[in-house]
Amino acid sequence: MSERLFKISISTPEKTIFEGEISSLVAPGEMGYFGVLVDHAPLIANLMPGKIIIKDGPSQPTVFNCKSTGILEVLKNNVNILVDSAERA
Repeated sequence: MSERLFKISISTPEKTIFEGEISSLVAPGEMGYFGVLVDHAPLIANLMPGKIIIKDGPSQPTVFNCKSTGILEVLKNNVNILVDSAERA
């Protein structure tokens, strides 16, 4: 059975940092870190500075350092993350 994936886009005002399909996401919310998997319920969350960790298969996770607050939206297996500043760790 193949792994189910969902789409993600991580963007700043200047550019899109990452766009692709992933199997899981961990992000820094106001009340702590939280996870998102395929078929997650619709969600809008405020992000805090911290690490955004994405996993797109059997390889090592990809980590982004989020240096500012932002917004995360989950809707119909699409995740949009908008932050002022972030970079690949």
